[in-house]
Amino acid sequence: MELFADRGYAEVTIVEIAERAGLTKRTFFRHFGDKREILFAGQDAYREMFADAIAGSPAGATPMEAIGAALAAFAAGFADDRREFLAKRQAVIDDNSDLKERDLLKAAALTTVMADALVARGVESPTAAVAANIGALALGDAFQRWLQPGNRTSMAELAEQALRELRVAIETLR
Repeated sequence: MELFADRGYAEVTIVEIAERAGLTKRTFFRHFGDKREILFAGQDAYREMFADAIAGSPAGATPMEAIGAALAAFAAGFADDRREFLAKRQAVIDDNSDLKERDLLKAAALTTVMADALVARGVESPTAAVAANIGALALGDAFQRWLQPGNRTSMAELAEQALRELRVAIETLR
């Protein structure tokens, strides 16, 4: 991350990354398919966490309550000591159009996982899609707020707040 932040993502080679980490290039490729995956490692675990949280919501939970449970489960892993690292990571992504595209694809995959998990709970597909997209919007908003310099509000509180604000916004559309 330091190399990317200092010199820019495009300027850093895999050999330099491997050397900085004390690895060979071959060992690097045992852990990562390419250098983009350094920035996106762990995404499969997040998708699984969201699906499990939605599936594990109480039987009577509304789709939005199930989404809220998934956001809460995700937010629980955001300790304040990760904020600086994740802010650097996001800055690297924001400075590179290919990485921004990859980030959007990962977010779309997460939204699909949420919708599929809701459908598996018996939620009709259009409702599940809307709820999943609202969840994705809340997550993105909360994450951006969490990264703001000087912010000391927890990711859990920000996710809950973002979801609440979106519910209010939806009510104004009626």
